Amino acid sequence: MKYQIITIFPEIFTSYFSHSIIARAQKNNLIDIKIHDLRKWATDKHKTVDDTPYGGGAGMILKVEPLYKALKELAPRKKKTRKIILTSAKGKTFNQTVAKSYSKNIKEMIIICGRYEGVDERIKEFIDEELSIGNYVLTGGEIPAMAIVDASTRLLPKVLGNKESIINESHNKVGTLEYPQFTKPQNFKTRKKILSVPDILLSGNHEEIKKWRQKHQSKQ
Repeated sequence: MKYQIITIFPEIFTSYFSHSIIARAQKNNLIDIKIHDLRKWATDKHKTVDDTPYGGGAGMILKVEPLYKALKELAPRKKKTRKIILTSAKGKTFNQTVAKSYSKNIKEMIIICGRYEGVDERIKEFIDEELSIGNYVLTGGEIPAMAIVDASTRLLPKVLGNKESIINESHNKVGTLEYPQFTKPQNFKTRKKILSVPDILLSGNHEEIKKWRQKHQSKQ
């Protein structure tokens, strides 16, 4: 999978993408992530990428011209296996089902990180989807972009070491959350009580453990 992210704050991504699963996936050539500074495609000497909204109102709006230029350079031709995405609080909600679809059907993602009060509406002529990661407003689209990359990457073949990690986790089946998990110590003591691991998980009876886990899976 190839990811290309367009942002006005490219340095935000350095730390997160340099650690853990995402870092290993890059090292193993399972994914390729390129971060692009939108100001590269600004046309004036001040590298302006935003302006005031027509009709008045608070805040600034990302301009369509530099975004269009960026997309023309990064995606000069249409491809069925590419998605051009705008992160936006008013987009459709990104979820595990969407992440699965991307991991199976898409080979390249271009993600535009929204900022300020939004993006010039005319950008919709040049994108495939507008996505939100929840019913709240963030300062910018960089966190949603990281979430989209993370959720999609971990579903790619060979990214996770254990295939069961995906099979048994939350949201693998729509509306189902993962069962409770425990590790050592068996008995955790506080000043007021002892918190113990359920006996069934210590029994070695894998069939009964499976039944217990299915019973205790949460439903949304």
